[in-house]
Amino acid sequence: MSSLSRELVFLILQFLDEEKFKETVHKLEQESSFYFNMKYFEEEVHNGNWDEVEKYLSGFTKVDDNRYSMKIFFEIRKQKYLEALDKHDRSKAVEILVKDLKVFASFNEDLFKEITQLLTLENFRENEQLSKYGDTKSARTIMLVELKKLIEANPLFRDKLQFPNLKNSRLRTLINQSLNWQHQLCKNPRPNPDIKTLFVDHSCGQPNGARAPSPANNPLLGALPKAGGFPPLGAHGPFQPAPAPVPTQLAGWMSNPPSVSHPTISGSAIGLGSPSMSAALKHPRTPTNPSLDYPSADSDHMSKRTRIMGITDEPNLPVNVLPVSFPGHSSHNQAFNAPDDLPKTVARTLNQGSSPMSMDFHPIQQTLLLVWNLSACSMSLQAALVKDPGVSVNRVIWSPDGSLFGVAYSRHIVQIYSYHGSDDLRQNVEIDAHVGGVNDLAFSHPNKQLCVITCGDDKTIKVWDATTGAKKYTFEGHEAAVYSVCPHYKENIQFIFSTALDGKIKAWLYDNMGSRVDYEAPGRWCTTMAYSADGTRLFSCGTSKDGESHIVEWNESEGAVKRTYIGFRKRSLGVVQFDTTKNRFLAAGDDFSIKYWDMDNVQLLTSVDADGGLPASPRIRFNKDGSLLAVSTSDNGIKILANSDGLRILRTFENLSFDGSASRTPEAPKPTMNALSAAAAAAASNAALAERAAPVVGSISAVNGDARSLPDVKPRIGEESNDKSKIWKLTEINEASQCRSLKLPENMRVTKISRLIYTNSGNAILALASNAIHLLWKWQRNERNSSGKATAGISPQLWQPSSGILMTNDVTETKPEESVACFALSKNDSYVMSASGGKISLFNMMTFKTMTTFMPPPPAATFLAFHPQDNNIIAIGMDDSTIQIYNVRVDEVKSKLKGHSKRITGLAFSHVLNVLVSSGADAQICVWSSDGWEKQKSRYVQLPPGRTPSPQSDTRVQFHHDQIHFLVVHETQLAIYETTKLECVKQWVQRENSAPISHATFSCDSQLIYASFFDATICVFTASHLRLRCKINPYAYLTSNLHVHPMVIAAHPQEPNQFALGLSDGTVHVLEPLESDGKWGVPPPVENGSTSTTPATPPAAGSGSEQPAQR
Repeated sequence: MSSLSRELVFLILQFLDEEKFKETVHKLEQESSFYFNMKYFEEEVHNGNWDEVEKYLSGFTKVDDNRYSMKIFFEIRKQKYLEALDKHDRSKAVEILVKDLKVFASFNEDLFKEITQLLTLENFRENEQLSKYGDTKSARTIMLVELKKLIEANPLFRDKLQFPNLKNSRLRTLINQSLNWQHQLCKNPRPNPDIKTLFVDHSCGQPNGARAPSPANNPLLGALPKAGGFPPLGAHGPFQPAPAPVPTQLAGWMSNPPSVSHPTISGSAIGLGSPSMSAALKHPRTPTNPSLDYPSADSDHMSKRTRIMGITDEPNLPVNVLPVSFPGHSSHNQAFNAPDDLPKTVARTLNQGSSPMSMDFHPIQQTLLLVWNLSACSMSLQAALVKDPGVSVNRVIWSPDGSLFGVAYSRHIVQIYSYHGSDDLRQNVEIDAHVGGVNDLAFSHPNKQLCVITCGDDKTIKVWDATTGAKKYTFEGHEAAVYSVCPHYKENIQFIFSTALDGKIKAWLYDNMGSRVDYEAPGRWCTTMAYSADGTRLFSCGTSKDGESHIVEWNESEGAVKRTYIGFRKRSLGVVQFDTTKNRFLAAGDDFSIKYWDMDNVQLLTSVDADGGLPASPRIRFNKDGSLLAVSTSDNGIKILANSDGLRILRTFENLSFDGSASRTPEAPKPTMNALSAAAAAAASNAALAERAAPVVGSISAVNGDARSLPDVKPRIGEESNDKSKIWKLTEINEASQCRSLKLPENMRVTKISRLIYTNSGNAILALASNAIHLLWKWQRNERNSSGKATAGISPQLWQPSSGILMTNDVTETKPEESVACFALSKNDSYVMSASGGKISLFNMMTFKTMTTFMPPPPAATFLAFHPQDNNIIAIGMDDSTIQIYNVRVDEVKSKLKGHSKRITGLAFSHVLNVLVSSGADAQICVWSSDGWEKQKSRYVQLPPGRTPSPQSDTRVQFHHDQIHFLVVHETQLAIYETTKLECVKQWVQRENSAPISHATFSCDSQLIYASFFDATICVFTASHLRLRCKINPYAYLTSNLHVHPMVIAAHPQEPNQFALGLSDGTVHVLEPLESDGKWGVPPPVENGSTSTTPATPPAAGSGSEQPAQR
C-alpha cells in the first residue's frame, strides 16, 4: 500500500472516531495494522475481554513472530488462567491450559509444568512466585505495565503507536477544498450552490443544461479566478477557502513522520521473527520522492513535540523531521541535461596490469580508487595461491568511513586492511571465511559495531567483527552458493539481503532466526542488489545462464518487482554489473559500453562506449557524488569517466599533486611495495605496475592522461619537489582581481558572525550571529550552476520559510552578544542543535521551527558535537569546564567529564579510535574514551616562551581525515597532534607582536589549512608540514570597511579550494582561487623530503609571515 493510501486510512480512522463509529474504528485499526490504539487495548484488558484483546493483537502480531510477541501473549493467557483458578473454575482453567498455554511448552517445558501444577493447589498463591498476587483488578494493572513495555519494545509496533497529529475533521476539510476547487471550474458558478452528492464531480450546470467539464478530465486548465464559496455541509462549518497552489516539488508528498525508538526490555536482545518482510521493511521513513524541497511551514505536525524525543541512529533523523533536499541537490524537478551531468568524458586511463574484478572509490576522498591484485596479499597466502593459479579477487570495498577496506578472494580468504593515508596500509585481520570461494563482502554496523559480512560457495552468509575477525553470526538457508550480500537498515531495523545462484533472494536479521523472505530474482543465477543513495529505493541486476540480463526496482513491502528497465543486449556476453548514483540514475556495463537509465523511466537514457576498448560486460563503479565513474577495459586497464564536476575535481587535485613536477628527474628507483598514494601513483610507470602488480590505492587524478605513456619518475613526498634549483616565492593575493570573492546577500542587521558551517550537501551555508539568529544561504541549480553547489561565482538566496519565522536561540537576561554561541548540524542537514548562552534549541531546518529546548543554564553550553555512531548521544561542552554526555532519546545526562579548569572551547570525535578530544580556554587538550568516558591522556598546548594567552583565548580541535591526527588552533599557533600518544608532531607559531589567529580549519580533503587572523589576513597552509603557501590580504575581499576581521572560517565539504568567512560586521564572504589557477598558491620546497626543523629568520611582516613548522 502506498504512503498516500496509508494516510487515507488514518483520515478515515479520524472520521469514524469523530462520528462515533467506535467498533468500526477498532476493526479498521486491526485490519489495516497501521495504528495500535493503546488506550483501547488498556480498556479491554482492564475489562477482562480476553478474546477481544487477542483478536485485536492478531492484527499486528502473532504468537511466534518474535520473543516480545510471545511474551505478550503468554502474559495475557497466564492472567486469564490465574483468574480462572482464582474463581475455582477448574474446568475453565484446564481449557485455557490446553488450548492457550500449551503452545508455549515447546519453548519452555519446565515453565509449562510449573503452571500445570497450580491446578493441584487449593490457592495458587501458595506458589512462592505468586505469593504477592493481589486481586484481579490490581493484577491486571500490574500486567498492563509489563505489556506496554513489551509492546513499545517490540519492533513490529514501532511505527504504529503514535497517531498522526491531524487537525480536526481533516478528511472533511479536504473534501471541502476539493468542492471549492471544482466550483472554481464551473463556467456559470452560482453564489449558493446546492451540494447533494459527492459521488460525482460538482457542477453548477449551464443555462442550457450542459455540465462543466470535470477537472479530472481537463488537465490543461490553468489558474482560474475564485468563485463564490459553498454553504456549510451539514453541521461542520463553512468550507475552507481554496488553498494556494501547492509547489510542484511538494506534489504527492505525504510521507509519514518517523516514530520513537523504544528501549529494549529485560536486558535481552530483540528477536525479530517476522514471517514476512512487511514488518521490517515497509513504510520507509524518508520520502519516496527525492525531489522534495522544504515542506510548508504549515505542517505543524512535523515540529510539535511534548518532550525531547529520540534522534534515530540511522538515518540520523530526529523524530518528526524529514530529510532536506536543498534546491539543486539531487532534485528531479530541476533542469537537467543528461549528457552533461552524467560522467561520460574519458578523463584518465590507468593500466592495472591485470583485469580488475572489483574496484571501489573512497567514501570521503572521492578521487581515491581502490583496486587490488593478488600480489598484494600476505606472503603465506601467496605461497598457497601458487598451487591454484585460478584464484582471483572477487570483491574489494571500503568501510563507510574509509578507514578500513576488505578484500574477498575466490579461495576462502577475506583480508581486512586499515588505511592511514598516503601509502600507509596495514593488514589487520585475515579470516578463513568459507569453504570454497568468498563471493562477496560488505560492511555494516549492527548494534553500533562495525562488522564485515561475507557470503560464499558453502551456501552461507557470515558476519564478522571487523576489528578482531571474530565470527558473530552465521546464516544458513540458501540451497545454492550465495552470490552477493546487500546490508541495509530502515527504521532502526538492520537486515541483510542475499542472493544465490539458484535465483533466490532472502533477507536476514541479526538474530540467527532464519531468513524472513524468499523472493525470486528475475533471470535467476548471478544477481546483485543495491539501494539508492538515500536508502529509499531497492534495485537488483542479474544475468541468467542464457545471457538474459535484468535491472528491476523492487516494492519492498510486497516483495514484488515494481518496474523492469529495458535496453540490454538480447544475449549479454558475461555477467552484467550495475551501480546507482545521485538517487536518480542507474548504470550497467553491457554490450561493450556503459548504459544509463533514469530510475523513474524504464527506457534507456543513453549509452557511452568510453572511446572504445571496453569488454563485453565491463565492471563499473561510481564515486560517492556521481561525478566520476571507473570502468574496466579489455586491455587490463581502467578508464575514469567524468562529468563537468568530476573534471574540475581532477584538475584541482592534479594541480595539488603536480606542483613542481617540471623539475623532477627522469632517473629514479622504482616505487616501494606499498599501495600507491596520490604522489606515488603519479610516479609509478606502467612497467613498475606491471612488474610488481602492486595493490593500487591511488588518486586517479595523479595520473595525467594514459598511465602507460608516463616515464619513470622519482617518487615525491606529498606535493613537494626535491629539486632545490627552482626558486619558490610565497603567493600573495592583494587585489580582488586575483581571486574570486563573493559577499553573501543580507536583508537583516546582525552584529557579528559567531559560528559558520557549510551544509553537508555543499549547496548552502548556515551562520549563527552573535544576536542568536541563524542565517541560511542556499544556491540554486540552474544553467550557470549545473551542480547547485556553493560557489563564489553566483550569489545565493538568503532563505526563509514562507512563514517568515527565524531560527532564534533562547537567550538569558544578559546580552546574547556577550555569550558563547555554538551549534552542530545533522549529517543529513535536516536539523540544527544550537545555543547562545541560554537553553539548547533543536531547530527543524525545513520549517525553522523550534522542535524543543533543553538544558537551561547555568551552566551554559559552549560547544556541541554529535557522536559519530549514535546521533542520540551529544557531547556538550559547558562554561563551567565540564563536558556532559547527553542522551537525547531518554533526556538524560549519561556522564559528566571533568578535567578542564576553564570553559570548553572545542570537541571532536574520532570514530576510528573511539575517542573524544576536548579543548578548553585553559589551553589544555584531553582525550576521553567514548566507550566508558574515562580520561586517557591530557596535555597543555605548547605556548611560545614568554607568551601569555588572552583571557578570551579559545583552543579549537578538528580531526584530520585519517581520524588519528588532529588540528589544534590557538591564537598563538597551529599544531598537528597524534592522538594515541597525544604528541605534537607539527607546529606553526605566530610571530610575537603579530595579529593573533582568530580561527582555522582543514580543507575538506585535509590537504590544506585555512587560517584567519584578527588583522583580516587569511593564510593558506599545506597541512602535511604546516608551511605557508598563500597569503590573502584584506584588500582582496574587503572593499570598504577595513576595520573588520574574520571571526570564523568554514571549508566547503567537497571543494577543497573553497572556504567561507564570517566577519565581525555580520557579513559572510565566500572565496575561491581564480579558475585559471585552480588552487591557492604553490607549496614551498621541503628539504630532504621532510620539513626542516631548523628555525629560519622570518621576514618582518604581519600575520602570516612565513616560518618553518616547528617540531
